[in-house]
Amino acid sequence: IFFRLVFNMEPAAKRSKTEFKMGEVSLDIESLQSHYRNDTFSPADLVKELLSRAAKYTDRNIWIKLLTNAEIEPYVKALDGKSPGDLPLYGIPFAIKDNIDMKDVPTTAACPAYSYVPKEHSFVVAELIAAGAIPIGKTNLDQFATGLVGTRSPEPYGVCRNAHNAEYISGGSSSGSAVATALGLVTFALGTDTAGSGRVPASFNNLIGLKATRGVLSCRGVVPACKSLDCVTVFALTVDDAEKVLNVAAKMDTGDDYARPLSDSIWPQRSEVAGFKVAVPKADQLEFFGDDGAKELFAAAVTDLKSIGAEIVERDFSHFFEAAKLLYGGPWVAERHTVVGPLLESSPEKVHPVIKAIVEPAGKYLASPGYKVEYKMQHYRTLTTAFWKDADFAISPTAPTIYKVQEVLDNPIQLNSNIGYYTNFMNLLDQAAVAVPAGFLPTGLPWGFTVFSPAGSDRALLGLARRYCALKSLPLGATKVPLPPPSSIGSTRSSDWVELLVCGAHMRGCALNWQMTDRGAVLIKATTTSPNYHFYALAGGPPKRPGLVRVSKGGSQIQVEVWAMPANKLGTFLVGIPHPLGLGKVELVDGTWVTGFICEGVGLEGATEITKHGGWRTYMASL
Repeated sequence: IFFRLVFNMEPAAKRSKTEFKMGEVSLDIESLQSHYRNDTFSPADLVKELLSRAAKYTDRNIWIKLLTNAEIEPYVKALDGKSPGDLPLYGIPFAIKDNIDMKDVPTTAACPAYSYVPKEHSFVVAELIAAGAIPIGKTNLDQFATGLVGTRSPEPYGVCRNAHNAEYISGGSSSGSAVATALGLVTFALGTDTAGSGRVPASFNNLIGLKATRGVLSCRGVVPACKSLDCVTVFALTVDDAEKVLNVAAKMDTGDDYARPLSDSIWPQRSEVAGFKVAVPKADQLEFFGDDGAKELFAAAVTDLKSIGAEIVERDFSHFFEAAKLLYGGPWVAERHTVVGPLLESSPEKVHPVIKAIVEPAGKYLASPGYKVEYKMQHYRTLTTAFWKDADFAISPTAPTIYKVQEVLDNPIQLNSNIGYYTNFMNLLDQAAVAVPAGFLPTGLPWGFTVFSPAGSDRALLGLARRYCALKSLPLGATKVPLPPPSSIGSTRSSDWVELLVCGAHMRGCALNWQMTDRGAVLIKATTTSPNYHFYALAGGPPKRPGLVRVSKGGSQIQVEVWAMPANKLGTFLVGIPHPLGLGKVELVDGTWVTGFICEGVGLEGATEITKHGGWRTYMASL
């Protein structure tokens, strides 16, 4: 009380809304919703503040359409009577790349002659708004989402500039979405990614860039670049925010022919157990185009990953890079022509000259060369499958370096190609990816790496990114706001995986452990049961088998292992469990219960009690 009286230090929840300094507020989801719960300010107050901020950055050419307060008001009013407890994205401001439809707002793809007014939201935008998110506007992009630089947006929109230094490129094609997020104008933004457009701008603006598994975020209501490859992406200030948006937006859309459900092909907590393998390119395959600062940051990132438990394995990335060359040298450029072609024929002067130079020749592409390219791509897919047999994740620089705007304007094709050195293969080879901030170059500009893995690895990738970001603790975007502590979202258990306790021959290094590893099971931890069990070596064999039996008194702690197994592999595993063993609930020393091997009482006939050994390995060593 004394301090409040002397220094006028009222708790935030007690301050008047006008007294509270909105400029000090972190825009991450948890912070905003905490303020809403405490009635520090309202979503309407926040919108007014963000529109005021946006007016200060007209030099960045962020917006194609910044909504007015009156245009946003219906979305705010829709939250009346609701709360963060009702809606996971209650009051969370977001931006939409202007090749993604928003009802009654023109979609231009940065080409005024192409503009149309959609009558409904795109699928993803509709899901986000239904969850309580508030759209702030439509953002600038490289025209028709063709480019990685952010300089290919013609007048009246203009070149989008970096959030940290306006002399430098923002990255593209999702340029405005990244810059809006980095400058603290929105909490998150939607982009798209065919060749790196959801990752490069994240790297250049100190953001998380989530390129989910292709098809997981519906592309219905998105202007295609390459329809068979396109992904809707998320730019976010934190990993937690990216995952929260993914969980809301990743709904199966039967109206999108390329859609597929989100599933966890890798155990989401994989990076929480030391020894996970991270593949890095061979030293002679790394390219930074003379940027020693980027080279040093990548080496430091590898060292940092080791410090959080990664086993680094150097691998041959050549098939990734060879596949990447086919994106603009194969039939996928012709796919871009299906969208831009009609305008090139009717009004070629309306198309940005660089886009025209890239897409126009593709109109003459024949089917037979396309099949030859697809045969090559299938070979690279086969090599990719083999690549992942002894690696959990892979990392590469997101982009080799960053350029000034004028440098790119002077040499638009080559420098764009340089930036795409590490990005173009991802969608072709069906990889999920997360762009992660790694630090700052000597120029003061941010730079980052990308962690990737096969389709379905989204949450596992976010888990690794979360641990790395917690270690680095970089500020959010281009603000000075510190990284908030991670929430519990990363510990959420996946329905695609089951935890399974083993106590004998299935343990690591034992005779039947291959039955676990061949099914993709991952060791979570070695621990013990509660002190309520007797342990037996059952009659018969080989192999020798243990029996774990719960008792009401006189029990001991028994050494066990807990593994995570893909749920779709559990059935074949169960079929091989012989009588008298089965699966039931086993109590661990911490009081939790896990599904694991137990033994029927009838199976103890002829068995030898081995409780005194405390575990199977100790018993086997005694023989």
